Amino acid sequence: MEKLLNDFSFGLFFWQIIIFVLLILLLKKFAWRPILTSINDREQGIKDALASAEAARKEMHNLQADNQRILQEARLERDAMMKEAREIKEKMIADAEADAKVRGEKLIEQAKTAIESEKNAAMAELKAQVSGLSLEIAEKLLKNELSNREAQTALVEKMLGEVKLN
Repeated sequence: MEKLLNDFSFGLFFWQIIIFVLLILLLKKFAWRPILTSINDREQGIKDALASAEAARKEMHNLQADNQRILQEARLERDAMMKEAREIKEKMIADAEADAKVRGEKLIEQAKTAIESEKNAAMAELKAQVSGLSLEIAEKLLKNELSNREAQTALVEKMLGEVKLN
């Protein structure tokens, strides 16, 4: 330390202070503003990047919420469509069953009508045949019984007697 005090020179010290002050003034005039500007620009860039990242995070969160909402709406719409399709299917089946029932009843009624008309036709034909046979039998019987005069007279008297009784 003593050596430093012995070698100390005020002139050198003075010039060093003046050079230091000039250096500070030069730095202040030419370098200080650009350095502060670049630091401020960098700080603003970092703030902008953070704000942009926050905005992107919020946007991502909103997109996820929108996706969930859209997915939920799609599920509800799908469920509604499935329910509607089931209802349409059930209605179509019920309509087909009702139509088949109506057609079956029509066919049964037509068959009953056809059977009844066939039955009536058969009965009429049977009556016609029976009446024809009855007439033939009656004719043959009358021919046999009325072959002589006495039998004819007895038959006429018997019929007259029955007519009076009624």
